[in-house]
Amino acid sequence: MTPQRATQDFYADLPAFDDFREVADLGHYAALPDDWTLIVSDVVGSTKAIERGEYKNVNMVGAAFLTAVINVSGDVSVPFVFGGDGGLVAVPPGLVSRACAEARKLQAVSFKLFGLSLRAAAIPVSALRSSGADVLVGKYRLSEGNELAMFAGHGPARADEWLKADETSKGYALAPYEDEDYPDLEGLSCRWEPLKARNGIMLTTILLPLTPDAADEIHTISDRISDILGDQIANFAPAHDATLRFRFPPSGLPLEIAADLRGAKNTRRIVWIYLTAVFQYLCERFGLKIGDYNGATYRAVLKSNTDYRKYDGALRMVLDVSHAQAASIEGFLEQEYQAGNVIYGTWKADQAMMTCLMFSLSESKHVHFIDGADGGYAMAARDLKQRMRGADKV
Repeated sequence: MTPQRATQDFYADLPAFDDFREVADLGHYAALPDDWTLIVSDVVGSTKAIERGEYKNVNMVGAAFLTAVINVSGDVSVPFVFGGDGGLVAVPPGLVSRACAEARKLQAVSFKLFGLSLRAAAIPVSALRSSGADVLVGKYRLSEGNELAMFAGHGPARADEWLKADETSKGYALAPYEDEDYPDLEGLSCRWEPLKARNGIMLTTILLPLTPDAADEIHTISDRISDILGDQIANFAPAHDATLRFRFPPSGLPLEIAADLRGAKNTRRIVWIYLTAVFQYLCERFGLKIGDYNGATYRAVLKSNTDYRKYDGALRMVLDVSHAQAASIEGFLEQEYQAGNVIYGTWKADQAMMTCLMFSLSESKHVHFIDGADGGYAMAARDLKQRMRGADKV
């Protein structure tokens, strides 16, 4: 195997782990090769968009960024993470040029498609390491044939800092294309209704371990939250038979149409999108199977394939809990914060948002991005930063 092929297959060849409690165990991670690049993005003005009630659009832009880069990656497996108002994807050297081009295309048309602008940057892993911030990657198995990337080290956080600071001085910022040239957003879907909390609250949480042994701290936190919930955390995932609702027409269908049409007014394509939504509604409503779509099979895999919990140096979760359980979890996290073990941020809403990325329906390969409503991860991050500033003053 040539060196170029070996580095290209880095993520594909990475073994997956199955126990999420071990998500911070560095034994499950490998150093991302120096010649790879992190492409990161962030929605401009996301806080004001949240205040306008446009957080679904914010989620859609973040997911569109990942979709555009993944679609140009072809048969090369690339690790990515959805952050609510942005995202991160790592690509090998042979894909950098094409991936950056797709990101720049989206930057150029994002406002036209979704009413929001996008900033993006392409940051070499070697540059992050030179600054003292490493990038490690793990692979968590969601279901057979479906994995979710996990990141460790300070590299992702440093990349986000450079993106949002004066990144142009470092030369990593991506400038939007001057001409409208639409990226390929095939597979980006937005058909399920918001997931209304069945237990009372959708609690969005971001936890940043501060102890020398992050793996031990994450394991302790996971076990304590399970104790508070009285059951496994997986049983409090937002996507549940009681929360999955499909109506016709789907409230998010206009956003999917905007992504699919690439700025064109294609009546046949619009009719086809509505027709497939009708088929999906009939399958969901009456338990039918039409073509490759089997409602029962799809829902079962969907529930396994959500990213309601993930790790990128910080533990991120969206859990469907009761008001009392949310208060107990926040009380426990406050104790951990006061003890100097973690910094955390939370956000509470009565529902969660789900944005879908379909790779292959026939092979049951799809992933579903979960975020708390009305701000979700963006608002939890703001809460974390306020607590972080408070800790700095101590």
